[in-house]
Amino acid sequence: MLFRPTEYRAHLEEAVEHLGQELGPAPEAVLCLGSGLGGQSARLSSAKEGLAFEQIPHFPVPTVAGHSGWLIVEEGQAGKYCRLHGRVHLYEGLSIQDVVFPVRAVALWGVRIFVLTNAAGGIGRHLLPGDLMLITDHLNLLGDNPLVGAVGNDFGERFPDMSESYSPNLVELAELCASDLGVVLKRGVYAAVKGPSYETPAEIRMLRSLGADAVGMSTVPEVIALRQMGRDILGLSLITNRAAGMHEGDLNHEEVLRVAGNSAEIVARFGVKVIERSLLGRARDSV
Repeated sequence: MLFRPTEYRAHLEEAVEHLGQELGPAPEAVLCLGSGLGGQSARLSSAKEGLAFEQIPHFPVPTVAGHSGWLIVEEGQAGKYCRLHGRVHLYEGLSIQDVVFPVRAVALWGVRIFVLTNAAGGIGRHLLPGDLMLITDHLNLLGDNPLVGAVGNDFGERFPDMSESYSPNLVELAELCASDLGVVLKRGVYAAVKGPSYETPAEIRMLRSLGADAVGMSTVPEVIALRQMGRDILGLSLITNRAAGMHEGDLNHEEVLRVAGNSAEIVARFGVKVIERSLLGRARDSV
């Protein structure tokens, strides 16, 4: 289908208007929960507390197990924040502009702080299933970029600097929150590939030689789009399995969801803790 940047912008404006009408002013922060990390709390009955993606104009609806497709506004100790439960991926047959549509809409609504989470395969030998990895940098191996084409001019600098894609302030806060919660927070570089097939052992050896510590099929398009829009970003990977050549038996999505489900509560609690400390810090700075 022919992509029309003007129509895309109009669709975003419709989505943002609907969010404002149904949920009011935007909170300052959002926690984006990846594969299997959304839990059952996404199933709310009140449209004033949350909206299914299918209720928001032009929002792409996830088709993959573990991605419930809800936007929820919650009241935290430091103020309101929202959660995006689930995302869409290139391998679902969507364009990269569809993939970043939800975070672009939420950013245009007014959200400034994005904590992005995903489930990933561990490549680094220091990473084991169940580990939480702070993303310090990434490799975009998707073969695409959300800033390609005329739409790339609409949301900020045409050639955004990506040297600090992940906010140093949020990284520092994450380290402090990990200490407060007794969470062992590891660090690493995340490689994004298109999928949906898992990598071969040879591909994992290649990724390791390129400097990747974890591999997945998401997150990087959102980071690029949000970086262009000047938003603050923190990236977290839950290691759900060791990658091909390091893993016993076949790799499968059910295992990813099982490990993610077992760790969903701590990942969400950790993400909320980072958001609340960030909101408190901003409140103090504004006094």
